[in-house]
Amino acid sequence: MLIKSAGNHSEEERWLSELMDELGERLTKLSFSYLKDWGKAQEVVQDVFLTCYKKRHQALELNSIESWLYRVTVNRCKDVLRTSWFKKVIINNDVFYNQKSGQPSPEIASITKSENEKLAQLVLSLPMKYKEVILLFYYDDLSIEEISYVVKSNPNTVKTRLRRGREALLKNMERSDFLERSYEGY
Repeated sequence: MLIKSAGNHSEEERWLSELMDELGERLTKLSFSYLKDWGKAQEVVQDVFLTCYKKRHQALELNSIESWLYRVTVNRCKDVLRTSWFKKVIINNDVFYNQKSGQPSPEIASITKSENEKLAQLVLSLPMKYKEVILLFYYDDLSIEEISYVVKSNPNTVKTRLRRGREALLKNMERSDFLERSYEGY
């Protein structure tokens, strides 16, 4: 996992490099789910890692650096969303801009990509309180306890939001005929 002690400068840099390799992509995707702008998401994650490096001695004392980084990322994203500059910008990016795909046939790849994009759009259209727990649970594989720490809520509240978020997602999928279109011809 991660190096727990950072004695000299090169070990600290190695520790940060490993941390960035391990969590960078997931934190960027989490940030993107809030900001819907890939460039801004990357800026937020860079800022989070810079904060982590500056507070590395405190971070090393934490039980879960990963949960702490998720929490800092969520807070930074919410800060960016509150700024007047961000509210004035029109954001229109492809949902899976940097998503890598496998090598299925072009037809299957096209169908799968279309379905994944539609599902991602449906998830991202959910209210923030449902969207954040669904993304953290399903896309980032965090536990209920870790999510409750990240979003600063009671674990039972997280469970309720997950349940309601799933229900809202299912209703949105039914309204958009996603379920029927996804399984036609299979």
